[in-house]
Amino acid sequence: MTSDGTSGARPGGGPPRPAAPAPPSRPAAPVPPGPADPEARSADPGTPSAPAGPPAPLVPGAGLPLWFGLAAALAFAALSTVVALSSGRPLPWDGSTHAWGVQHRAPVAVAVARAVTRTGTGVLPYALVVLAGLLTGRGARGRLLAAAGCLACLVAGQAVRVTVLVLIARPRPPAADWATHASSWSFPSGHASTSAITAGVLVSALLLRSPPGRGPLVAVVGCWGAAVALTRVYLGVHWLTDIVGGWLFALAWLCLCGRALRPPVPSRRAGPG
Repeated sequence: MTSDGTSGARPGGGPPRPAAPAPPSRPAAPVPPGPADPEARSADPGTPSAPAGPPAPLVPGAGLPLWFGLAAALAFAALSTVVALSSGRPLPWDGSTHAWGVQHRAPVAVAVARAVTRTGTGVLPYALVVLAGLLTGRGARGRLLAAAGCLACLVAGQAVRVTVLVLIARPRPPAADWATHASSWSFPSGHASTSAITAGVLVSALLLRSPPGRGPLVAVVGCWGAAVALTRVYLGVHWLTDIVGGWLFALAWLCLCGRALRPPVPSRRAGPG
């Protein structure tokens, strides 16, 4: 029977017509594979891996441009030549700055200068460069390598500086004007170069890692490095050109160490075909 009550039989009494077969359903379209898990994708040998970021430098000073280090090295060589040819005599601007320091020595200022100058030698600079390396490295092994690289930069720099110190053999200012202890020759200043290398490594590490409040930290570290050096002139144990020589040497040495101890950048793994 149909829905209106009539028979579905064919006219003439024949057998009922069979119902038409339903059209075959279309096969479902294949679903494209979704993004695989990153670890699984990297495990596929046929898929090129994403390039890793550049490795952390073993010495943060690797960020210094090459021309900057070359300019500092040339300036240091020129100043060293002038000092050596002067037979130890102070240069014109050395005498005026030395006289100013001797004539403006308030007891409180001298005490502060002595306290600041003591931080430029001893264990503290070495501890600070190790800290800079620990901040720079990635992972336990990377931190150890960076700390060792920063420490080697400072130690080797001291050895080179002492070699120049002995070769030039510049006398210090008159001992009667000293307001603190000093030893050995004068050019380049050990306190100036040590504090500048230490401050440079620390500042580079802070800029590389971008910790919270890095601006004030960078300013404090930079002012500390400059203050240690200038106290040597104020306390009467160095000429101003000794300080300038120490700074130029430190800049050139930081750039050299950054280039020499820079880890190689891994090349990209090429895909098939």
